[in-house]
Amino acid sequence: MKVPLSWLRDYVSVDVPVEELADRLGTATAEVEAVHRRGVADVDGNLGLYRVGRVVEAGKHPNADRLQLCRVDVGEQEPRQIVCGAWNFGEGATVAVALPGAVLPDGNRLEQAKLRGEVSDGMILSEQELELGQDHTGILVLTDPLEPGTPLADVLPLADTVFELEITPNRPDLLSVYGVAREVAALLDAELAPPPGKDPEPSGEEPVDVTIEDHEGCPRYIGRLFRDVTIAPSPLWLKARLTSAGMRPISNVVDVTNYVMHALGNPLHAFDFDTLGGRRIVVRRARPGEELTTLDGALRTLDPADLVIADAERVIAFAGIMGGLDTEVTERTVNVLLEAANFEPIGILRSSERHALRTEGSGRWEKGVDPHLAPQAAALATELIVDLTGARWTGQVDAQGELPQRPVVRFRPERANALIGVELPADEQARTLEKLGFEVAGQDVTVPTWRRDVTREADLVEEVARFHLDVVPFTLARGGDGLLSRDQKLRRLVEEALVGAGCSEAYTPSLTADDPAPDAIRLPVALSSDDAILRTTLLHGLVESAGRNVDAGSEDIALFEVARVYLPAGEPRPEERWHLGCIVEGGFSRAKGVLETLYGALHVALRVEPVERAFLHPGKSARCNAGWLGELHPSLLEGTWGVFELDLGALFSKVPERIVYEDVITYPALRQDLAFVVDEAVAAGDLVAAAQEAAGPELRELRVFDVYRGEGIGDGRKSIAFHAEFRSPERTLSDEDARVLREKIVAALAAQFAAELRA
Repeated sequence: MKVPLSWLRDYVSVDVPVEELADRLGTATAEVEAVHRRGVADVDGNLGLYRVGRVVEAGKHPNADRLQLCRVDVGEQEPRQIVCGAWNFGEGATVAVALPGAVLPDGNRLEQAKLRGEVSDGMILSEQELELGQDHTGILVLTDPLEPGTPLADVLPLADTVFELEITPNRPDLLSVYGVAREVAALLDAELAPPPGKDPEPSGEEPVDVTIEDHEGCPRYIGRLFRDVTIAPSPLWLKARLTSAGMRPISNVVDVTNYVMHALGNPLHAFDFDTLGGRRIVVRRARPGEELTTLDGALRTLDPADLVIADAERVIAFAGIMGGLDTEVTERTVNVLLEAANFEPIGILRSSERHALRTEGSGRWEKGVDPHLAPQAAALATELIVDLTGARWTGQVDAQGELPQRPVVRFRPERANALIGVELPADEQARTLEKLGFEVAGQDVTVPTWRRDVTREADLVEEVARFHLDVVPFTLARGGDGLLSRDQKLRRLVEEALVGAGCSEAYTPSLTADDPAPDAIRLPVALSSDDAILRTTLLHGLVESAGRNVDAGSEDIALFEVARVYLPAGEPRPEERWHLGCIVEGGFSRAKGVLETLYGALHVALRVEPVERAFLHPGKSARCNAGWLGELHPSLLEGTWGVFELDLGALFSKVPERIVYEDVITYPALRQDLAFVVDEAVAAGDLVAAAQEAAGPELRELRVFDVYRGEGIGDGRKSIAFHAEFRSPERTLSDEDARVLREKIVAALAAQFAAELRA
């Protein structure tokens, strides 16, 4: 939610520095994500270099067909010569001028320049260059009678400060400038102006035909009819406010609906009255097979659960979400029907999700709009439409069902003090609530209609507390020992081990466009085509991250991620598991080295065996006791990359609960090399396991250092060479001891695998 300070000041006096206001709002009301300075910088006299000018001469540039050479009176003794590329003005026009030395809103400093041989001693400005609107096709022509040299800041909103607030879903009342002004008034103990908008005198009593068939979905519908409407661009003040608030100006009537929504929080819609079949409005549920072409040009098939606005013949709008293309207000519109309604939140949310259609209006309805706000919104819109379009307000109707009553909540000041932890006088607590619109009568507090989130005494205590946080003492929370769980500790150990192995942690999206699992969960309403499926593996995100690092020129890339994956469970919710994924430049051997480092840190024995996976390089893929390991298939990423992914739950189940200390063996080791010829299908890990079982604890290490296939070995067989280390914790082993252990190993491998000792 973007709140321009100039707009906020229409409703409440702000006499504190911008930084202080942002800090106080962030503490008591809503997080202030940013404070933007929009428009012309008001520093070092910069605003004084922007003036009203009058064109005293205008003609074609002698050396350029598309440029105009002008002389402009800016209140000085002599007019200034200015070259301009626009042709929507001529002699006598009143324009906005920036003089040399002025800093433009985009940060560039304007200097005197020569354009095609002619001096340009300033700049005639468009509304886009002043950040007052989107129009850049022509310069800004001022219609009011203004004296040349008048400071432009006196007639146009050249500079503004915009607060960007993060509004939580429980506070829809803050999705309006007036709602924020109410908070500011309470924070600064300032007077809040009445809500904007006052009905002008109607110029007729035409009947407006509105029928509500579904009062649960639409408790209230106000329709107002305007005749002789002139559709035109909005005045600059309105364009500037909408632009500052993050909305695009379109035309006066449409801009009024957006302005009122931002000012008060109640979305509105305007129909071209002459396009309505039967000149009537019906609020109902969609019928099977009905379709609607919405304002974005999409043809949508409606669901019978969708709440719609219809005329006597067809659907003309998604209620609370988006209007229809056939009834939109255009430059040809002369009669307008204004809708100021109230819609039930859940139905709007479901329709919005069903059709993947999100709008500013639907976002507000989903959170809940004050059902009693529609008349005020209609009054402000009526005032503006009559004023800005020259229209006549000729008829209205207020169709409504049963509107909710204001709840009354019991409130005890002493209970508030106990929960807050500080003594606040009862009258001060009451005054705080009253400034926010609550009515206090003893222990009965009547909640305002715009605060749907306040339903119990604890909510009222929170309202008092957030305005007195500066006096609430800091205390340590009680309860819980604050210790990490076993899995949390192990996840941290995993992260530390991988960082120690030279890897950097990555964070990748949980949603993906594609996933290898055929039953991966697809979102019913995808955020986009790239964010449609819940990932079942971390591989894709890491491969994309590695690719981006390669494109950026990074070298020796090594990334890991510890995050959840989402596996189908046959239930509404997926099974969430913690996985570890890793990708390293350098291929299989480097990835296996990182994996060995990790297993060593966790005191878990690593066993791998061959397995084929489509995304791994043939012959360089394996599974281990908690996942898989391999070299990435070259078609997925250019270069040689090692990857692995582990299920941390499976890995942590093998981590010993207690690490038993083993004394350092001080006796020297006997080392020998052994080579065995075995069938191609025999795994080296199986040989190691059998040898360790046969030799016992005195075989301290048996490590593969070579695999040979070829001459002298035979087809379908291979030679695997091991470094063997024999050591005893009790004595120095002799050559005879080593011979006995060696014979045990040879005999065991021959018996189990028909292994032949080669060396």
